[in-house]
Amino acid sequence: MIALIQRVSRAHVEVNGETIATVGRGLLALIGVEAGDSAATATRLLERVLAYRVFPDAEGRMNLDLRQIGGGLLLVPQFTLAADTSKGNRPGFSTTAAPAVAESLFRLMVEQARALHPGVQAGAFGADMQVSLVNDGPATFNLRVPPIS
Repeated sequence: MIALIQRVSRAHVEVNGETIATVGRGLLALIGVEAGDSAATATRLLERVLAYRVFPDAEGRMNLDLRQIGGGLLLVPQFTLAADTSKGNRPGFSTTAAPAVAESLFRLMVEQARALHPGVQAGAFGADMQVSLVNDGPATFNLRVPPIS
C-alpha cells in the first residue's frame, strides 16, 4: 500500500463542483492500494502517516508529526499510485488491487484515522475528483508498506 504524503498549508477536494473535504495545515495523503494488500497493511500505513515527522520544530528541523501539531489529514484514494510504470509509455494496472478490495481498505483506513485523530477528511472513492493544495515547503514523501498477511 502506498501513501504519497504532502505537507500542506491547505487542501481540498471537489466533486462535481462541490467541495466535499477540506483541511488547513496538515497532510494530504494520496492512497494507492496494491494487489495483496490487507487490513493489516492499511493499519500499518496509517500508523506511518500519522507518525511521520515532517513538520518543523522550534529549530526548523523536521521533528514533529501530524498529531504533535494538531494538523488536518486529507486522505484521497488514488489507484494510479499502484500502477506498473516499469516499462513502456503507458501505465499498467495489473499491480493494483481489485476495485472492491481497494475501496474496502481505503474506507477502513479512513475509519481508523478518524478514530485516532481529529480533523480527518476524505475524498470519494471512484469519483472524478479535483484536488487542490498548497504544498508547504514543498515537502512530499512516498511511503510504502509491502503486503502484510
